[in-house]
Amino acid sequence: MAITNNVTEFIITGLFQDPEVQRVCFVIFLPVYLATVVGNGLIVLTVTVSKSLHSPMYFFLSYLSLVEISYSSTVVPKFITDLLAEVKTISLEGCLAQIFFFHFFGVTEIFLLTVMAYDRYVAICKPLYYANIMDQPMCYRLVTGSWLGGMIHSIIQILVTVQLPFCGPNVIDHYFCDLHPLFKLACSDTFVEGVVVMANSGLIALCSFLILVSSYVVILVNLRNHSTEGRRKALSTCVSHITVVILFFGPAIFLYLRPSSTFAEDKLVAVFYTVITPMLNPIIYTLRNAEVKSAMRRLWGKKVNSAANPGQLFSDHGGKDSDAVRTTFSYEYDTAC
Repeated sequence: MAITNNVTEFIITGLFQDPEVQRVCFVIFLPVYLATVVGNGLIVLTVTVSKSLHSPMYFFLSYLSLVEISYSSTVVPKFITDLLAEVKTISLEGCLAQIFFFHFFGVTEIFLLTVMAYDRYVAICKPLYYANIMDQPMCYRLVTGSWLGGMIHSIIQILVTVQLPFCGPNVIDHYFCDLHPLFKLACSDTFVEGVVVMANSGLIALCSFLILVSSYVVILVNLRNHSTEGRRKALSTCVSHITVVILFFGPAIFLYLRPSSTFAEDKLVAVFYTVITPMLNPIIYTLRNAEVKSAMRRLWGKKVNSAANPGQLFSDHGGKDSDAVRTTFSYEYDTAC
């Protein structure tokens, strides 16, 4: 049976209806998004150029920051521009594209957080085998697997959604295209689609969350065997990860681990994990990590010095390439034990 779509464009209600409130939101959320891009971009740049941050933990952190920028950018730029628009619209194709990339980067982030927890587990619980287990090929395989997992997840979501007929109305009660608000507009029963989304999104979030919690429980138990200084440094790293996990997984489980339905609170919860959490991640990781803060200060000082002495940048790098190769993917034992 052919799918009939009388709807080619959707109207988005937005977060608030009052124009004054929307303008206030624009003033608030624009700096938040810019801080998200700049903060996460600075982490990517710092890890890439700093010779002291070439361990797997920072390798994964740089990819997490890259995903955060992409994840936030699938929703927030249009959301911000819509705050100043009288009529907020999006085409059917644009809506499907937004759903695909939103879930692609979101689930990729879930898998990366799980990978980072595994990295900390090996570093703290199996320190003697860490260098052999978390070598460069393994790190690249884990990152590639995270991207592929996000891709497969999003393809399933789109295959479920693209089969739905839309014949009106065309008003999405949200500030971006997501599955549950879109299902409400379909001209057919969406119970099966809702179950698929709950299994594909909600269970992934819940299972990953339980795996993460279990791994950190094991890590905390093993920390009893480490020195006081080792426990302090490892706890500092793990607390940063746990904070990010709670901030990200809480809203995701609330929204997707349920049948196809929408609540009035959904939009406010979505603001938290699409706008706020991506901005908080670089703050959480840098404020609790002395090595990242130190590397950022050195990077900033190097940029200032190179601006004053352009020739110095090349001389500084001349004899240190071999050091960079030796430190790449090296394990910094004092971080975890």
